[in-house]
Amino acid sequence: MRLPRTRPRSLAGQLFAMQVVLIAAVVAGCAVFAYVSGSAQAEQTATRQVRAAAVAVADSPSVREAIRTPDPSAALQPYAEQVRRDTGIAFVTIMDTERRRWTHPDASLIGETFLGHTEEALRGETFTETYTGTLGPSIRVVTPVRDGDRIIGLVSAGITVDRVSSQVREQLGALALAAGGALALGGLGTYVINARLRRHTHGMNAAELSRLHDYHQATLHAVREGLLMLDGQRRIALINDAGRELLGIAPETEALGRTVDELALPAPLTGALLASEARVDELHLTADRVVVVNTRPVVGGERRGTVVTLRDHTELQALTGELDSERGFTQALRSQAHEAANRLHTVVSLIELGRVEEAVEFATAELELAQVLTDRVVGAVEEPVLAALLLGKAAQANERGVELELAEDSLIDDGALPPSLAQRDLVTILGNLIDNAVDAASEGDGHGAAGTVPAQRTAAQGGGRARVTVTALADDRELLLRVSDTGAGIGPEEADEVFRRGWSTHGAGRGLGLALVRQAAHRNGGSVELDRAPEGGARFTVRLPLGDRTATEVTA
Repeated sequence: MRLPRTRPRSLAGQLFAMQVVLIAAVVAGCAVFAYVSGSAQAEQTATRQVRAAAVAVADSPSVREAIRTPDPSAALQPYAEQVRRDTGIAFVTIMDTERRRWTHPDASLIGETFLGHTEEALRGETFTETYTGTLGPSIRVVTPVRDGDRIIGLVSAGITVDRVSSQVREQLGALALAAGGALALGGLGTYVINARLRRHTHGMNAAELSRLHDYHQATLHAVREGLLMLDGQRRIALINDAGRELLGIAPETEALGRTVDELALPAPLTGALLASEARVDELHLTADRVVVVNTRPVVGGERRGTVVTLRDHTELQALTGELDSERGFTQALRSQAHEAANRLHTVVSLIELGRVEEAVEFATAELELAQVLTDRVVGAVEEPVLAALLLGKAAQANERGVELELAEDSLIDDGALPPSLAQRDLVTILGNLIDNAVDAASEGDGHGAAGTVPAQRTAAQGGGRARVTVTALADDRELLLRVSDTGAGIGPEEADEVFRRGWSTHGAGRGLGLALVRQAAHRNGGSVELDRAPEGGARFTVRLPLGDRTATEVTA
């Protein structure tokens, strides 16, 4: 039969047992020390008491006078007994130099020989000894009686060892009571403390706590979501690897104990982390990433804190942008197919009416208009991703009544861009800039996704065709992408705000495009500039360094 496996004692229980044993050992040690000290102190007190009595008797003038009489005992016995009773000692014995007693508590022993040593006293010294005499073992002091320079007698005063031991036993009872009280009080305090510890550790033993800590550390390092815990003073109490990566904190940087303000995060993100109320799925930008922030305050305990989770939204946002572009391409193709069908019907109808020359002229004109931009893009931009993006955006712009043209000085040779420059970043930068420019140029009220304001009428309002001009130029040092429009432009007071997440005149949920443009440029070590275009609208210029490609070519 297999016996059930017993669960190890909890950590609180182990500490309780250890503390009780420790307290018992300490109390017992203190009791033994107190007993030994008390015994020594009682013996020293008894010695001082009998020494004082013996010396006082030996120095008494009446004792010296009685010794000179023919019968010293007659005067000394009552005196010695009086001193013994007054001092509470066991005996006071006065004797001659031959050790013959003149006094004794037992009068029948007067005249007999004193039991003990007297050699040192006969030499004029006062000494102490423990000796077994007629009253049993005693602590005694022997001192000489002097008459000038001559020793005429000896005095011995003593107290029995039993009496000293009885005093110690009386003290020992009080000591035992105090030790028991200390043990009970210590045990009660230990029980209260360990009961609280048991609540905090949930009754787990040391092995379970160690295993839980290991799992906790492994989970923090393995989870891909960023986890950040702030204490009541908004200092970082815990942060995992994903949290460091999403917030841009270097691994070698000591983050624990630092406040959120010290992390140099964007102001909106810092405000979200420091907020006292809960935040749910808020979108924020760091220098390199788009993160979704959720916060929840911790209520209860000694201090309030905040638990923050961070999710990387960068890839999803990029995919969303690509999906929007694909959707736009699809709509543009659908519109072009519909328009092509109308034009084809027109050509067929002209032929049926016998107006062949006019049908050929109409079809040729339409082909030339469609082919001009294609030839210009293919000839100047040999980077396939950018070329495809420009052609797709041109179709979208045309559907909205906006002409998209490529500047004459545009030139990007095939292979001019290094592999380190992500194609997704190029699509993010140029795609968002063109979308915003098309919005600004096409809307008659001057409100575009780029955040334009009605500073002036657009070119479309003024009678000219709305236009977006794109410049794409790459040399050995940098890639330049410039997009300008004929819209209303952006006021100088709003030039810095357009790159802030959420800045838009199209309402809530918009205004992320330019923030993503700046983020992608920063991620690749580039810059974004805003000024007024010659046509009067806004002009955005992005410069991305191409140092990696140059370094690679030099190395090769």
